[in-house]
Order: sequence, then C-alpha cells, then structure tokens
Amino acid sequence: MPSVRRLLGFFLLILVAFLPARGAEPSHVQATLVAAEASIQPGRPVTVALRLVHAPHWHTYWINPGTGLPTTLTWDLPAGWEAGDIQWPTPTIIRDHTGTITGNGYSDEVLLPVTLTPPANLAPGTNVTLRASADWLMCAATCVPGNADVSVTLPIRTEAPTPDATWGARVQRARDTLPRTDPAWATTATRQGKTITLTVRPAAASAPVPAKLWFFADDGLVAYDQPQPAEVRGGATTLTLALSPDGPKDATHLRGVLAADPGWRPEGALPGLRVDAPLSDAPIATATPAGATNTNAAAPGTSAAGSAATGGLAGTLLLAFVGGLILNLMPCVFPVLGIKILGFVNQAGHERRRVALHGLTFALGVLLSFWTLAGLLAVLRAGGDQLGWGFQLQSPAFVYALAVLMLVFGLNMSGVFEFGLSATSVGSDLQMKSGYSGSFFSGVLATVVATPCSAPFLAPALGAALAVSTVESFVIFTAIALGLALPYLLLSIFPQAVKALPRPGAWMETFKQFMAFPLYATAGYLAWVLAGQLSEERFLSALFSFVLVALAVWMYGRWRTPGASAGRARFGLASLIVVGALGLWLGWPRSVAAPSATSTQAPEVTWEPWSPDAVARLRAEGRIVYVDFTARWCATCQANKRLVFHSDDVLRAFADRKIATLRGDWTNRDPRITTELAKYGRSAVPFNVIWLPGRADPVILPELLTPAIVLNALPRAESVGGNAAPSA
Repeated sequence: MPSVRRLLGFFLLILVAFLPARGAEPSHVQATLVAAEASIQPGRPVTVALRLVHAPHWHTYWINPGTGLPTTLTWDLPAGWEAGDIQWPTPTIIRDHTGTITGNGYSDEVLLPVTLTPPANLAPGTNVTLRASADWLMCAATCVPGNADVSVTLPIRTEAPTPDATWGARVQRARDTLPRTDPAWATTATRQGKTITLTVRPAAASAPVPAKLWFFADDGLVAYDQPQPAEVRGGATTLTLALSPDGPKDATHLRGVLAADPGWRPEGALPGLRVDAPLSDAPIATATPAGATNTNAAAPGTSAAGSAATGGLAGTLLLAFVGGLILNLMPCVFPVLGIKILGFVNQAGHERRRVALHGLTFALGVLLSFWTLAGLLAVLRAGGDQLGWGFQLQSPAFVYALAVLMLVFGLNMSGVFEFGLSATSVGSDLQMKSGYSGSFFSGVLATVVATPCSAPFLAPALGAALAVSTVESFVIFTAIALGLALPYLLLSIFPQAVKALPRPGAWMETFKQFMAFPLYATAGYLAWVLAGQLSEERFLSALFSFVLVALAVWMYGRWRTPGASAGRARFGLASLIVVGALGLWLGWPRSVAAPSATSTQAPEVTWEPWSPDAVARLRAEGRIVYVDFTARWCATCQANKRLVFHSDDVLRAFADRKIATLRGDWTNRDPRITTELAKYGRSAVPFNVIWLPGRADPVILPELLTPAIVLNALPRAESVGGNAAPSA
C-alpha cells in the first residue's frame, strides 16, 4: 500500500507540474504608457513610450534576447490608427550570479518609444485613449512572464502639439540616444570560418578610440554569450565575433548595434552605433601586425588567440605522453611491468649495460608499433579526405562516430564489458625469447596484446590523429609510445627499483573505472557539437542510438563472458552485432550522403518564429500562412515533424503555393501562445492552423497529422469557405 501511495503521489506531482501557473504575484516590473506630446494633431505622428521600471536585480530583454523573450506590445487602437515597431535603445549585457552572459536587455528604468500615426479625420476638441497590452519576460534568479494593459489619454487639437511637461524631454532624450548610423564611423564585416571580423574606422584621424566594445546582433547571427576580443590596428578597431550555431546560415549582412563606453559621440550622446554591413568572405589571417593593442582586455573570457595556435600541439603532446604513462596502470599492463624487467635482467646475466640495452630495444619495439598504427591512420585519413571529410570535426558523421567510440570505451573502462585479451597471459611467453630480437618483439607484441586494455586511452589519440596533419599525428603517437615505454626504460636502467612497485590489486580496477568518466565527458561534449550540426529530430535519433549502442555492449558483456557456453557466447556476439547495427543505423547522420545526380531534392522550407505581428504582417501581404504550435516535450508534435514536415510532397506544396510557415514553440511557457490557444478552446499542443487571404478565421487541422491531411487541406482551404477541420 505505501508503494501505491508513493506511485499516486508521483503521478500527482507530474500533473501539477504541467498545470498552468496561477495566483497573484507582485510584479517585479512596473509598466506604464507615456506620451511625448501633450496633445494630438490630426494626421500628425505622435510618439509614445512603454516605460518599464525594474525592481533591483531584475531585467527584461531586447529584440534579440539571448536566452529570454523580447518585450512585445499588442495595440488596441481606434479605427484608422497605425502603430510602428518598438524603437529599441542600446541594450546591456545580462549576466547571472556566476558572471555568465545569459542575454541582452535592460534593467532599472527603460523607455521603449513607438510612433503612432492618427488618421486625418480626428475631431478636434475630443479625447482619444491609446491602449496596448504589454508582455515581457522578467528574470533575476528565476524568470517570470509579465503582462500589463497600459493606456494613455490625450486631447485632440488643431494646433501643433507641445512637449508633455513630465515626459516630453525624457522621451525625446530616449529617442535621441537610439542606435543609428554615423558618418563619422564606417563599418565593414568579413566572414572567415566560424567567426566574423567587424572593423570600425573613424573618418577623422583624431577621433578617440572607442573602448569596452560589444556587438549585439539583431538576428542571432553572432553568439551572444561568447567573448568579443577587440584590437586597434592602424587607427581602425576590429572586433572578432563568434558565429552562433543556431544563427541564419545564409546571412548576407551583419546587422545590429555596436555599443561603446562612453559612446560614439562626445559626452556619450550615441551609446550604440547601428551596423548594417555587407558580409564578405576573407582569406585566412596571418600574423597579428606589430603594435596591435587589445581594447577589450577586461572582457570576460577573452584569451589570446595567438598563444592558442602555438600551444595547441604542445598541450596535445603533453596529454598524449601522460596518457601513455597512465596506460601502464591498467590492470592488463601493470602486472607485466615487473615481469618484463626481471626477464631483461635474466637475459643479460645481471650486467647493467646489457639490461639497459634490452630496455632500449624493447622501447624501440613499442615505438615501431605505434608508428605502424599512425601509418594505418594516415592511410585512413587520406581515404577520408578523398571521401570529402576535409575538416573532420565539421563532419556530423565523424563527430557522431567519435562520440560513439568514446561512449563504448567508457563503458569498457566501467566494466560493462571486456575486450577479452590480457597482456598478463602472454607475459611469460614473451620473456622466453632470447637476445635483443626477443626484447624488440616483446615490445611489439606487448603493445599489440595490451591494445584491447588500453584502447579507451587510444580513442582520444585516434580522434586527434584524424583531425591534424599526418606529421602531427605521427608526433602524437610517438608521445604516447614514449609515455608507455618510459617505465620500462627507467626500470631497465635501475632494475632494483622493481621492488618499489606497488603490488597489483583491487586499486587498479578502481582506478580504471574512475578513468571512464573523462571519456563520458568527452562523449557529452561531442554530443553538444553534434547538436549544432543536426536538426532537432536527427539529434534526438542520435541520442537514442547512444542508448542502443550501450545496450548492445552490455548484452555482449552480459552473455559473452569467460567460461560461458558456446550458445551464450554466440548470443552475446549476435546481440552486439544486431542491436549495435540498429543503433548505428538509427543515429548515423543522413546528411553525409550526397544526393544522386538523378534524385529530385525537395525545396527547403524556412520556419519563422510565430508571433501575432508576424501573422498580421504576412496576411496583410496576401500570403497563405501555415502555423504549427509545437513543443519539444510533445511526442505527437515530434511525430508530426518527422512524418509530415519532412515529407517531400508537403515541402513542395508549401513552396509551390509560396505558403509562409510559422512555428510557435511552447517548450518554455509563452503567455502569447497560451492566449492564442485559448482563443480556439485549446490548452495543449500540437495545434496547426492555416490562415487564408480574405478569411477572418483559420482552417483548423487535427492534432495527429499525415501528409495526406495537410495536402488535402491546402487546395480545399484555398477555394472553400468554412472552418471545419479536414477529416482524417
């Protein structure tokens, strides 16, 4: 009975977690609508502003918010009025309590100006009330959606309006400091690999050098949370911007705001410079010119890129050498260490010089073994280049394969399964060989036989060797070999030190299992890289494939054990092959296969973020608008994506009819989507609608879609009135 109560409580907890939040909470942001003018003249634009006053430590977001949501205004204006877009002031960087950049936005007090245009037929002597619904996301340690209905009432007069006594000067000052272009500064942008170089150059040689620069991209092209190191070169300032993996791939311009402290004009009159620079591709940069200075030295996370280029290989070699040393502590290698040295001593008749030569010969065997492995990888690399691998870590297939490799070897280190070979079992045979040739082949064979046990440590070297040049890969494997052979060399020179070696025991198995976690961490990092290279659906398949691969090696380790019957061993091997192949088939990135010359590729459809303004704008253009309200945690939504929105027929239909496609993502709570769903009596996703020109209400589709449902709905939607959902 207690277990039943606990189970019931668990399901109630889940139910409560999915209920919408309710209850009156004090808002941490106060919103009001203020006007710059004291009255309205018919037909003359008037400026109002949404005033947001934030409680200490709270903030709201800019148009490109980073991790948050931008503030929006939904207007309820009298007939004939038109509302412009929010005019966004220069934002500031938002950081959490650890100093990590989380977005772009505002704190304290901010005025967001908007221009409203009244009709020319307003009746003087009357009043007009301008209403809007403001929505925002306010964040401190937590994030809470906020909403307020704001309004301002103004008289209508025939004479030109005068500034409002309270707000006129403040709104005007907010407008004067809005980001804008300035003829005193010229900007250019060049794209190189995964970065953009933004250069700003003054028209006058005597212009002050700006400091504390930060670029805020309008469209998410630039990673908002990455360092932006700046340098002054020949009077121009260059800013290096990291491209966002989620940004638009076909951007032709760099658009945004370049903020500077104290500003681009005297006395901080222009805190943000509007940037709209065409993107051009640049050749690979060479050395930094002499005299270049870093103007963003205080920027968090900024590092010297030049030192990274020269120190990368040295750091890799150090890690490779240490990895070779660690191999000696593996359970299938460490017990052999003393046996080998005592064998050298016996063969050399205790003559110290000959013992040392045996150790050197053994080390040469180890070196040649690793060089042979490096040569095989060089051949593999050459074949990979011909297949188009090029920059391997830019290949989703390579990243996926490397992640699987790290996961499998991590599971081996954790004891989930064993490769089944041990150097201990052959140690006595190897030491029976005589002469220096015996020591040499002992090094060769010991390396080969120890490979199954040391394979998890060779996996990172395999990845590094495939990602660098052939010469560098040989150097890396040389470092591993030297690390592995060093104890043999030292103990052959000082054989009496064998007595000081710790006894083999359970500590080696504990150490081996502990060393699995760096491999898991590497697999996790590679999965993060893969997430930036695949679609959401393909990445989800890759995650499930990791589970299947883990299941495959677990089944292999569970049934193919030492002493197992032939039937159990065959079942273990068959499970490894079948389940492992299924997992690799499920997760392998399909994009690596180029389409055949005769295949017809479906056109790509770009899903834009949904908003009421976007729907209104597209409908005003006379477009058919398809809206998909979805969420990551919605299994039916994901099924619709895979079965319908990846269908070639559906994609061609969208392209042929020039249908605008919008996607409302409800993964995180969005009050705008909640309100939109409620309009149609819905409280859950998926929810798909088609807006048609000339019709007030949309066509509502069923929750579970098929390509046929969508295709049948489109022509009927174009020609038939009504709002009934198509039948399945």
